Amino acid sequence: MESVLDAVSAFWDYLASVDRVALALAIGCHLAKTVCASRAWRNVLVSAYPDTRVRWLPLYAAYVAGVGVNAIFPARMGDVVRLTMAHRAIKGSTYTTLVSSSLVLAIVDALCVIALFSWALTQGILPSLDVLPYLPSFDFAWFLRHETIAEVALLVLVFGVIALAVWIRANVAEFRQRVRQAFSVVRTPARWLRSVVAWQLAEWALRLATVWFMLGAFRIEQSAHNVLLVQAAESLATVVPISPGGIGTQQALLVYTLRGSASRSALLAFSVGIKLTLTCVNVIVGFAAILLTLQTFRFPRASDPEASADTS
Repeated sequence: MESVLDAVSAFWDYLASVDRVALALAIGCHLAKTVCASRAWRNVLVSAYPDTRVRWLPLYAAYVAGVGVNAIFPARMGDVVRLTMAHRAIKGSTYTTLVSSSLVLAIVDALCVIALFSWALTQGILPSLDVLPYLPSFDFAWFLRHETIAEVALLVLVFGVIALAVWIRANVAEFRQRVRQAFSVVRTPARWLRSVVAWQLAEWALRLATVWFMLGAFRIEQSAHNVLLVQAAESLATVVPISPGGIGTQQALLVYTLRGSASRSALLAFSVGIKLTLTCVNVIVGFAAILLTLQTFRFPRASDPEASADTS
């Protein structure tokens, strides 16, 4: 936490020299990215529910609401908000199918992340397992330095997965049908490529464009190498975030991987600046979406059956 606070202090000291035009372009690319991601998700659900009207705008609101909540709360709590609002927006939808729709989107995302990490490993720029536990503000440092507790936590996770598998086996017929429903679009490859993959690739291009302009805003060398480094750090930080938005892990990885590209103070400012800027945008847009959709910030209203009926 102390390292994160030091980085925040460096960010405020550096703020006057930030290129505001580049910053505005980065924010614009980031917002366009959310549109592409929500369009891909909506098209998966259109195929899953062909007899139901699946409107894009409520799903966009659900998507940005989830992103906004994830930005300030750890452990992917925003995903619960996203799925609940989507369930509210699509008449007759089930949570099993909605959750499985994320697995459809994960196909392209996983391939992109694997390609990104494979490139990063060939460059020898990611910190080794010997270095990770001692990186300042790294979210998992405490666990890596306390192997016994980490092993117990892993054991609990394994038992949780086993319990989930037992539940699935007991409900296997219904579960399979609902999962297959989510993967309907994949069974028509041309439609999947056109209506889902194309939007996802556009989203990834905008992710990289956002990083490019953020590097320019903080006057750090804009290069394909640095863009990919930043995206690799961000992807790793958001896998299982402990701190809100994975800010601790992202800050630690950015300062480590970009060392030599700029001064330490500039890297500290950038590591916080990119996260703080995009977090503010996500929170503003996300909570505005919740307020406009639900007319309240009281989350239980999102799953109110009567409220769902009014907006279906």
